[in-house]
Amino acid sequence: MSAPKRKVSGAVGAILGLVGMSAIAGVLVTAMVTPALAVTGLAANNSIGVFENLPSYIKPDALAQTSSVYGKNEDGSNVLLASFYEQNRQTVGWNDISQFAKDALVSTEDPRFYVHGGVDVQSTFRALVGNVVSGGISSGASTISQQYVKNILVQRAEAIDDPTQEAAAYAEATAQTTDRKLKEAKLAIGLEKEYSKDDILLGYMNIALFGGRVYGIQAASEYYFGIPASQLSLPQAASLIAIVNEPEALRIDLDEEHTAANKARRDKDVLASMLKEHTITQAQFDEAVATPVTPNITEPSTGCQTAVHGAGFFCDYVKKIIEQDPTFGDTADARDKNLATGGYQIYTTLDMKLQTQADETVKYYAPYDASNLDLGAVLVTVEPGTGRVTSMAQNKNFSEEPDAPADSTSVNYSTDAAYGGSTGFQVGSTYKLFTLIAWLQSGRSLGDIVNGSNGQSYNLANFKNTCGGASGGTYKPGNDAGEAGGRASVLNQFEESVNNAFITMQQSLDQCAIRDVATSLGVHRANDAPLDTYVAAGLGTNEIAPLTMAAAYAGVINKGLYCSPVAIDSITDANGAPVAVPQANCTQAIDPAIAQAAAYAMQGVIQSGTATPANPSDGTPHAGKTGTTDNEESIWLVGGTTKLVTASWTGNVTGHVSIRHTSIYGPGSGPVNSGYTRLYMWRDFYKQTGDSYGGDSFPVPPRNLSAGQSVKVPDVTGLSIDAAISKLENAGFEANDAGEQDSNRTAGQVSSTDPAAGTSATKGADIDVFTSNGKLKSLPDVTGKIPIDSVNTLKGQGWNVTQQVSPDAGCKKNSVVSQTPETGDYNQSTTPVTLVICQ
Repeated sequence: MSAPKRKVSGAVGAILGLVGMSAIAGVLVTAMVTPALAVTGLAANNSIGVFENLPSYIKPDALAQTSSVYGKNEDGSNVLLASFYEQNRQTVGWNDISQFAKDALVSTEDPRFYVHGGVDVQSTFRALVGNVVSGGISSGASTISQQYVKNILVQRAEAIDDPTQEAAAYAEATAQTTDRKLKEAKLAIGLEKEYSKDDILLGYMNIALFGGRVYGIQAASEYYFGIPASQLSLPQAASLIAIVNEPEALRIDLDEEHTAANKARRDKDVLASMLKEHTITQAQFDEAVATPVTPNITEPSTGCQTAVHGAGFFCDYVKKIIEQDPTFGDTADARDKNLATGGYQIYTTLDMKLQTQADETVKYYAPYDASNLDLGAVLVTVEPGTGRVTSMAQNKNFSEEPDAPADSTSVNYSTDAAYGGSTGFQVGSTYKLFTLIAWLQSGRSLGDIVNGSNGQSYNLANFKNTCGGASGGTYKPGNDAGEAGGRASVLNQFEESVNNAFITMQQSLDQCAIRDVATSLGVHRANDAPLDTYVAAGLGTNEIAPLTMAAAYAGVINKGLYCSPVAIDSITDANGAPVAVPQANCTQAIDPAIAQAAAYAMQGVIQSGTATPANPSDGTPHAGKTGTTDNEESIWLVGGTTKLVTASWTGNVTGHVSIRHTSIYGPGSGPVNSGYTRLYMWRDFYKQTGDSYGGDSFPVPPRNLSAGQSVKVPDVTGLSIDAAISKLENAGFEANDAGEQDSNRTAGQVSSTDPAAGTSATKGADIDVFTSNGKLKSLPDVTGKIPIDSVNTLKGQGWNVTQQVSPDAGCKKNSVVSQTPETGDYNQSTTPVTLVICQ
């Protein structure tokens, strides 16, 4: 049954009699939006029932806020790389907002804000009368508190993940219904009982929409005028408050029409209200009205493509860490949401001094886009002992746009597929470091002699592989152009990167042990597949990310202590509280003494080996290793100092073009043989910036790791050549048949070795074995004897004899004064005998 009809005057009288009652204030709101019901009294009781069943107040939620990623300058100041948000908002405090903005909002939207208790009865009554007269909703009377409540409910709706539920909640929060107005009124009254007026005003200014995706007075001030909210002038503050009334219609970043509409609202409503409420003077009003609306649109850093100094790829790496690490949410959707709304302040490991140098260096030598190949180039640096990634640069601009130009990509060549889309690159001879370490772990040394001669064929069945199974067939890898080969120490073979020497070493090792060294240093394939352990894998056929290789080498240079890469130093949430971040996992992967020996060997590569052109020659000790893949499709230099370790890579992103035999035109360098780009990039990075961070020396390793085992050469004289070689090889030497030599031993017997029997030589050294030709005869001494008898004796023995007369008049007559050669063993066919006689 409907309520009895009342006259308007009677209804007003009743209202005025109960202005202090919250429930009746709610009925006033109902009457405001439903003027017909106000006259007839219909549904009032139902609305009051809804009103009474509402909670007493609403607690403001944490607002969706912008998350930002920062690098670090040399002076310790932060550099904004990028921001991520659903709503571009930065919550600020009371003192961070211009008083003009506060006064403008109160004067325009709710002049009695500091007087009413959440619902302004006088304003509500005026709106009620106006709506009754018009027969519709021609004006509202929502206070700032009521508008704040509405915004809170809208924010809650927009935070719902399910689209259907979100739409329903949004419709409920914005519906022009009696129930919604009642709810808004009661919650506003309750809000004012829990929070101060200033807190409510501040909350509203932080939550309000200012057009597009700009929320809150701080983001609006920075976006529209390029200044913080604390610095807003009167005309600027009035323009922003004007936007709140109709955010899309009155925003000032679209066109002249919108700007003109904003100025009209600013002058006629906002400034006029401020003048009316005496928050500004007439002079201030006149000056502000005469000031044009002149926006200075400052686009926020929306995504990693805005990062400076080529840091977009590092920024994206950080973003993907957050998106994938359970630390930041239980599900992928939750992690995405937290990044976009959590107001994270993400302080990374990126050193802007190093990043700037890396970016400039890569782009100096490697063009964004080469006409003759799909070229990629990378410099990525890790700090030994911490795993902190201090720079990450490549020869492209970062962009996630589907139609990005050829000079841009979203693929990060430095990282694994999961963190940047790249499946890695074959690492070539940089993988030999792990074979070298396995060699040292097996009790061998840098001084051991191994055969790196070209042309060797290897029976694959002779290679041990406990984790990959046996294989058969013949393998003939061959040495790279310029590799000396031959027999030499492991140290020399490493410095010259001789393929066959390392395959020979692998023949003495378990291929699985080489893999285990690599994995202990964090090495893994970029696509997360298991590392191959085939014999050829020792020459670097696994596809690995440059960042992974830099971290592994940093572990070796850091005395075997490996630290997994980390890119985030710290994070705080929107309230300034710390957020847990992924930590480096540091383990003693390699015995320090063995790591020291390996680093010492790497130093030789820079000083006198394959990386000599990369040596900065500035007094700072460096260590590293080069790598070249089949067909020179990828070329590497990985290494650095005890302070910084860098992977320098140049190669085919796709395709199979020889890098070494191709010239490229770097933007700053002009034509450069691509085979040298990885060397020059690495050199310039350290010489110009990296070495300013210092670096300690690489000491000589212990003798047992640096010098080969010394063994005495056994005596094999008198043996057959086969028996001698067998005896020498059993003693640990490499024996070679050096052919025949003059000897008085039976022809075919071993006559001597070089080094000689009984001397010490390095185990594995070459021993030349000589066999007798049986041609040596003993030459007797005939000095002092009768010449004719001596000649006959020697000729009778087969010697070719000539005579000379002594010029010495005092010599003993009829005797041999001297002979050449003296008594000994000689080859008669090649040794004439000369006798000097005295007549």
